[in-house]
Amino acid sequence: MASLICGSLAFDTIMNFEGRFSEQILPDQLHILNVSFLVPALRRDFGGCAGNIAYSLRQLGGTPLPMAAIGSDGGVYLERLKLQGIATDFVRTVDAVYTAQAMIITDADNNQINGFHPGAMDYAQLTKISARSDIKLGIVAPDGRDAMLQHAEQFAVADIPFVFDPGQQLPRFDGEELRSFIGQASWVTVNDYEGKMLSERTGWNCAEISRKVQGMIVTLGSAGSEVWIDGEQTHVPSVKALTPVDPTGCGDAYRGALLFGLEQGWSLSRCAALGNQMGALKIAQRGPQNYTVDLKSLDW
Repeated sequence: MASLICGSLAFDTIMNFEGRFSEQILPDQLHILNVSFLVPALRRDFGGCAGNIAYSLRQLGGTPLPMAAIGSDGGVYLERLKLQGIATDFVRTVDAVYTAQAMIITDADNNQINGFHPGAMDYAQLTKISARSDIKLGIVAPDGRDAMLQHAEQFAVADIPFVFDPGQQLPRFDGEELRSFIGQASWVTVNDYEGKMLSERTGWNCAEISRKVQGMIVTLGSAGSEVWIDGEQTHVPSVKALTPVDPTGCGDAYRGALLFGLEQGWSLSRCAALGNQMGALKIAQRGPQNYTVDLKSLDW
């Protein structure tokens, strides 16, 4: 069984600020905000939600099929995917633009400030979803706005169950659009901040959303996860990381585990428990795709 992963492929420029944003930003001066953060450490990583989720799923032994667009500078990313044994059937190259770029500053408390250039991501809707015998599951992760809308509709038409994961793109959709996504999806996953925004925009709380899908997951960082099914909440405890280093890509590592568990027919709580483990493994390594998984060490 393969999982079709609709989302971005991006290059991440990751910078570490050794202080705390809260000590540098004056709340009563936000209207004239002008700050600069010294970032002694800087590196460039492979990232993007589709790439990160595919990496996690592949580490677990799943079969990811990323559907994304890259730019004229994306050849190195294609080669990396192939070396990992990840198929590139649905990766489109758009020569006139750059691959999406994320600029991420992380402070001492693992808070992040991000800047994002979409580049080729804004052409992702050019690749269409249709039924294929080996594709049994999908996810609509953060991507170009049109791509997310169209891919959700195409999943529904092809009768492929999918996870709706709006992520940082959630603010680009209004209540009607978000309600439509939920109506087409089989599962919804958000972090706690996104969950509050999703509820505010749709007018539905988590219990109500969970009654419209097979289940909803709300990730809570170091506090674990909430699993909502038919209006009932279950808390899934967190897994302590050995040494928290970098939160970039933790949510995507979690979503790779979610897809893997759904592929196996697991309960949503069991999927969430594996997701918590993958997040703990990822946060102990810098970058979104630099961790490795010892399958024997996992609590399946």
